[in-house]
Amino acid sequence: MRGPLLLLAALALFAVLDANSKLLSGGYHVSQVLAFRYAVLLGLLVLARLVWRNAGGGLESRRPMSQLLRAGFMVGSGTGFFMALRSLPLAEGYLVYFTAPFMLLALFRVLLKEPVPASTWGWCGVGFLGVLTALWPGLSVGGSWPAYAWALLGAFCHAMVLVMNRSLRNEPGVARLVFWGAAPALPALMPWALAEWVTPSWPDAIALSANGVLAGGAMLALAAAFRHASAGRLAPLEFSALIYAVVLDVAVWGVWPSAWVWAGAAIVAFAGIMAQRRGGH
Repeated sequence: MRGPLLLLAALALFAVLDANSKLLSGGYHVSQVLAFRYAVLLGLLVLARLVWRNAGGGLESRRPMSQLLRAGFMVGSGTGFFMALRSLPLAEGYLVYFTAPFMLLALFRVLLKEPVPASTWGWCGVGFLGVLTALWPGLSVGGSWPAYAWALLGAFCHAMVLVMNRSLRNEPGVARLVFWGAAPALPALMPWALAEWVTPSWPDAIALSANGVLAGGAMLALAAAFRHASAGRLAPLEFSALIYAVVLDVAVWGVWPSAWVWAGAAIVAFAGIMAQRRGGH
């Protein structure tokens, strides 16, 4: 159960990260929020290595292009969800994100040649039916299609990050994971961040910095999960993020899900449990 538990922990951290980013989205550009995130990650890595020699292991990589691709998809995922959640409740944005398990299973099968049990595909299909059930009222009246498109972009990039994590599982180490995730992204984001810069208040600076801590913890837990378990075992659990989103929507914004969302969430949770019972290791 180590892989599934690590994935659940990563999803919880990502949910808090997305809620924090949604709170910041009204006053800051996405490039500034992401640049803050990666600057904090790099700062924590440097501090750790100053205190403990070689903390987290080596930084070199035998597959730098794969590492750069993963960093690019991480930026794409963060941008997609940030832009989507500016105008969508967390739960609604996450429902679009739940197309990621299908992308993930297909990408693992095509790019990494990993087998996926037929029962897992079936239960993912049931989970997606739950997603459609919850989204149907918004879709039937037009919804926020630009926001849905941003969420779909974020979902694809997230699936690609997981594919790259799996392909790079032979390059373990916290330091390498953080460095190659943040170091290429920060200079790429800085020109846009400086152009759109808004000097944050102290509370906002703390919130922006907290994103770096949350993102680092989520990134490490996610990478570790896919080193311990296959896509077939983990992909259906992605649907459990809906539970975190609903809780945060209620607790932070007082937005209660509709009966459609509750019905969809029940279908998703059931599909995830059954996929775990039937899936591989």
